[in-house]
Amino acid sequence: MKTSKLWAWAILASLTILLQFSTLARAQDDDNRDYDEGSQQQQDPPGRVGRLDYSQGSVSFRPAGEDDWVSGVPNRPMVTGDDLWADENSRAEVHVGSTALRLGSRTGITFLTLDDHTTQIRLAQGSLILRVRHLDDDDSYEVDTPNIAFTLLQPGEYRIDVSEDGSQTVTTVWHGRGRVTGGGFSYTVIADQSATFSGDQDHLNYDLAQVPRSDDFDNWAFDRDGSEDRSDSANYVSREMTGYEDLDEYGSWSYVAGYGPCWRPRGIVADWAPYRFGHWVYVGPWGWTWVEDEPWGFAPFHYGRWANVSGGWFWVPGPVVVRPVWAPALVAFVGGSHFSVGVGVGWFPLAPGEVYVPGYHVSRRYVNNVNITNTTVNVTKVTNVYNTVIVNKTTVNNITYVNQHVNNGVTVVSHDTFVNARPVSQNVMRVDAREVQAAPVSRVATPEPIRTSVVGAGRPVNVRPPAAVVNRPVVAVRTPPAPPRPIEQRQAAAGGHLNEQSLVRPAGPAQPVQMQPGAHQAPPPPQQQGMRQPPQQQNEHQPLVQQQGARQPMEQPQNEHQPPAQQQGGFKPFTPPGGNNNNERGNANEQRPAAQPRTFEQQGSAEPPARTTEQQYRNLPPENRTPEYRPAQPQEPQHPLVKPTPPVQERTPQQEQQQQEKFQHWQEQRPTPPPPQHQAPPRQESKPSPPPKPDKKH
Repeated sequence: MKTSKLWAWAILASLTILLQFSTLARAQDDDNRDYDEGSQQQQDPPGRVGRLDYSQGSVSFRPAGEDDWVSGVPNRPMVTGDDLWADENSRAEVHVGSTALRLGSRTGITFLTLDDHTTQIRLAQGSLILRVRHLDDDDSYEVDTPNIAFTLLQPGEYRIDVSEDGSQTVTTVWHGRGRVTGGGFSYTVIADQSATFSGDQDHLNYDLAQVPRSDDFDNWAFDRDGSEDRSDSANYVSREMTGYEDLDEYGSWSYVAGYGPCWRPRGIVADWAPYRFGHWVYVGPWGWTWVEDEPWGFAPFHYGRWANVSGGWFWVPGPVVVRPVWAPALVAFVGGSHFSVGVGVGWFPLAPGEVYVPGYHVSRRYVNNVNITNTTVNVTKVTNVYNTVIVNKTTVNNITYVNQHVNNGVTVVSHDTFVNARPVSQNVMRVDAREVQAAPVSRVATPEPIRTSVVGAGRPVNVRPPAAVVNRPVVAVRTPPAPPRPIEQRQAAAGGHLNEQSLVRPAGPAQPVQMQPGAHQAPPPPQQQGMRQPPQQQNEHQPLVQQQGARQPMEQPQNEHQPPAQQQGGFKPFTPPGGNNNNERGNANEQRPAAQPRTFEQQGSAEPPARTTEQQYRNLPPENRTPEYRPAQPQEPQHPLVKPTPPVQERTPQQEQQQQEKFQHWQEQRPTPPPPQHQAPPRQESKPSPPPKPDKKH
């Protein structure tokens, strides 16, 4: 009896231990998957890009990482690192969602950063007007000039002018509110103000004035804004869908049974089909990207789906969301060596409800978002296709794609046409319909890109910004990423197989941290986590710029009368300006006190250790896998044409008095607003009283 009880207790204990180990292992696996997914999400490509939608005169474009200047091609996606130049008597317009950027004569800009939440523009010379319709709490718009950084704090209408020699910047605010950082100080520019900043970032003069009278450039921008305000398409899609503003002029909306409101283009040729009248370019980090020829051809080829109804093509935009995710081309590819007429590349548009599986490296969540924001589809269906193609790495021939079987729905071109950005409609390969329908379907286009693939269809031009403008550095609050390398260098590093590699890779592990037993080391400040440092080797652009180094956050308290200490290598610490003194009067002075040092409780938990490598993180017990332990991002080089703004200083009483006098002078010079028109209440017509009744005689 005792023996049986002992055996029972032993079996029960064993089961308990096995259950604990199983639970711990499952928890570790789940945590590892969560960590991998989180790191992948950080490496996802942006969900929005810019679009060159209008040009007048001579407008030149230089893709990121390249030295070739070509003519600006409408509908070319604009991404981080791209340059744009509007020459003498020329204008250009770029849209990023609902935000419009308009370039005046002899104006050059560079997109230093363009992602889901940050739009950072380098304005080396010229005039730039911005209309920002929407600004979330985590969105940032920053325009960097040779002597100031201008941060937009509210939706509104703004203009920034930079003189030809770069020594003067004028910021004009019609509506909204902006913050200027430069010369060691910060300034607030509010609606109906125009502020002029002269000199360099070491010695900056500041003057405040009324908004000047509108010129031709202003009026042109206001007219463009008015057309967008009256857009009918904004009733059917989000204004954050880049390219919506041109749909009204070139098509019409109608209700299609089974799909809802759909848009159909007007004036197209008889054999027109989606993704046929344009060309392919290679844009990092997405890879092969479609550029449509028609002036309306942006939104319908990077959002939504196409449906063929009764022999006509309709664009189905999908559900209306705040910000749909941009895609390089919502197509599926066919072909390769399976065509009897030769090796070619074919594709067809995805139909409503069909799952788009990106050919570039993305997270699982990105696949969900790029589908559910662009078509009505069940998440379970997205998961099934994702598991089939990505997880199990099997073909998708068991899926029936509607448009693959539509007459004239598949487009095929030669390999040379595809990689050389040649016009597709003029180089279509005639392939038997049975071969097209039997060809295997792929989510990727296999050709490797060449330099022409990146430069695109623009013709080489001699109209380009002067060398002084191209090489002129600007000051910035945010540190942008370094510009990408030319396509030849990227292909050489990939051994000629750039398109086969994951175009977006997870960040590499940090260096191991040496710790002594029992010792606690304070972690680096939050601002230094993943901070970009100057590169070890200079690239081809670096000798042209005097590097000031990476910004170091202020962690030690400073004496209010003592200037900030000089950092190693001649770098000054940077304290971002803030808005703690935004009073009702709209004081032009706006500063944030220096950051306080991090403190930890003396009793209780000790300071968290320094960040570990990815492998060390995985080996930690699950209860210790807190954010403080996660690996730091690798250090990246600075942009060669961007310098950090000097640290913001406390103004002296004399300087504060000067700023107050300037603001009061501006207020006194403001035109008196017209008195409000008080309408008198409508007169009530008095009804005539009835005549008195005669007295009755008794």
